[in-house]
Amino acid sequence: MYSYATMKNTNFEQILDAYQLVSGAKIKGKKQDEIFELGIYDALKRGYTLYPLEHGIKYDDFSVIVSEKELKTNFLIEGSKAAIAA
Repeated sequence: MYSYATMKNTNFEQILDAYQLVSGAKIKGKKQDEIFELGIYDALKRGYTLYPLEHGIKYDDFSVIVSEKELKTNFLIEGSKAAIAA
């Protein structure tokens, strides 16, 4: 389980392609300190589900759908997940 302090010290990298977007990856906004957990791709909505993550707890009662283009432009991905996916 991740603590908030640990997540703030985690190295986040730029999202270069869809192969990095694996379910369970930690996502952070480029301009915000909020951390999200990446859910599955929803083909009907043409986007990825993001769940808020606070103090290592994923909140399933709220989510947002974000397109791949928006993820590449406005978000960073946790470095270790990106390395595993590549």
